[in-house]
Amino acid sequence: MERESGEEAYSELPPGQRLQRGWPVTHYGPVPKFRPERWEFRVFGATADGEKRCWNHEEFTALPHTSVVGDLHCVTKFSMLGSEWGGVPARTILEIAPPAPSVTHVMVWAEYGFSSNLRLADFADERAIFATHKDGELLTAEHGFPLRLVVPHLYAWKGPKWVRGVEYMTADRRGFWEERGYHNVGDPWKEQRYSYQEEPEDGPEL
Repeated sequence: MERESGEEAYSELPPGQRLQRGWPVTHYGPVPKFRPERWEFRVFGATADGEKRCWNHEEFTALPHTSVVGDLHCVTKFSMLGSEWGGVPARTILEIAPPAPSVTHVMVWAEYGFSSNLRLADFADERAIFATHKDGELLTAEHGFPLRLVVPHLYAWKGPKWVRGVEYMTADRRGFWEERGYHNVGDPWKEQRYSYQEEPEDGPEL
């Protein structure tokens, strides 16, 4: 799905963002080497039955796939509009490994212990997806292969690359960048970039 160029496209940008042609590589630390025989996706924490669920790469790849169209807004102020993301919807994970009724947030864990926290409602959004493809092509390692979370209505750091699991939480806890000065919610339409902008209800104290 392509967006029209010109003023119409720019009108869809959140405040302070610029339209990006192409996809810059941005991440912290080295690109991990994918070893399919060691790869595992886990759902743990406050699950409904108290049990941990695990999938190896072959099993996770066999889960129902779909595609969504969603923008990607980087906190560094570039935005890509109208990308098609293919993969496993976050809602699918919630359905096959449901959280306990008391769960309010999730922590998404990635390689090297990287993490990002989200409100359960944001994680359950209909366009939140564990992406394996962009615009019909398999993700490259630099862009998160074999799996990255995409949450189009939040800044892109809320969707980590190289995801390895989800922790269900009954109280909020800050992730990697949220502990280092980024906003705990990360709504680009409200320009929630940094923790000094937070309201008391936006998250736990630093």
